[in-house]
Amino acid sequence: MRIDWETVGRCVHRTLNDIEPERSRRLDNLVNIGIDETSYRKGHRYITVIVNHDTNTVVWAAQGHGKGVLTQFCRQLTPKQLSSIRVVTGDGAKWITECVNEFTPDCERCVDPFHVVEWAMEALDEVRREVWREAYNEALQPAREHPGKKGRPRADDAGAAMVKAARAKAEEIKNSAYALGKAPEHLTENQQAKVAMIAENNSRLYRACRMKETLCLLLKIRDADEAEAELKRWLWWAGHSRIKAFKELYQKIKRHRGHILNTIRLGMSNARIEATNNKIRLIIRKAYGFRNIQNMLDMVYLVCSDLKVPLPNRKPKSA
Repeated sequence: MRIDWETVGRCVHRTLNDIEPERSRRLDNLVNIGIDETSYRKGHRYITVIVNHDTNTVVWAAQGHGKGVLTQFCRQLTPKQLSSIRVVTGDGAKWITECVNEFTPDCERCVDPFHVVEWAMEALDEVRREVWREAYNEALQPAREHPGKKGRPRADDAGAAMVKAARAKAEEIKNSAYALGKAPEHLTENQQAKVAMIAENNSRLYRACRMKETLCLLLKIRDADEAEAELKRWLWWAGHSRIKAFKELYQKIKRHRGHILNTIRLGMSNARIEATNNKIRLIIRKAYGFRNIQNMLDMVYLVCSDLKVPLPNRKPKSA
């Protein structure tokens, strides 16, 4: 349309100020809020976004992430506005917990189940890579024992079949990430065969897969007492598993145990804010990126809210 992007940015800024001159009203009557950061540019460039769960709108956004940025938001709130907040959802970031304890100590801190499952998936994938490296080294062992023999082993070589089987085993483990990550009821026949092969040949990886799946299932429990009992059993299992990645996961979940149980008891999640993050990424993609961070924040406030932009060539719909 032969319009400079700087002109568009000024138009967006004026439109937002005309429609909503007092943006601070978004901070009134906050009860359930979600906090998350999303990347807007390569190189670890983030913005922190806070969403009102009850209205599904962005109430505050700022460049950067961490305790310093969230502290700016909390200090903008009056004591009355802070006291009205009852639930804060987010990932397991330490800076979120520290700000909640400092500014809203009476509210319920919830860790989103999506992030807990993500932790378990990362631990499972770490175990899979470790098992694959062991299997791959086993396949290379004959060549290391006989360094003088170069090239592939001959068909009549006694160790050829063993080497081929070891390599096939390593390849199966390498390509099993998707099958191990899926829920058992959604596995295809080939994926079921891969999981069965792992169960037969590698008990450590299969135990890690079972611990991941058990954790996913207990997060779906709606009864808080039952979930607490199941989580206690899972923590004992992970703590005695002799698997390094899951012992580290045990420590992490143990630290957030109360926050996870709050999530189950209250039925809260960060699904709304994850959907908002997708909208923000779409805004950035449609604009081919933003050079001016304020223009991007203004667009976020316009799109991720219930504001109606009046257009001169469109008549308002009659009731």
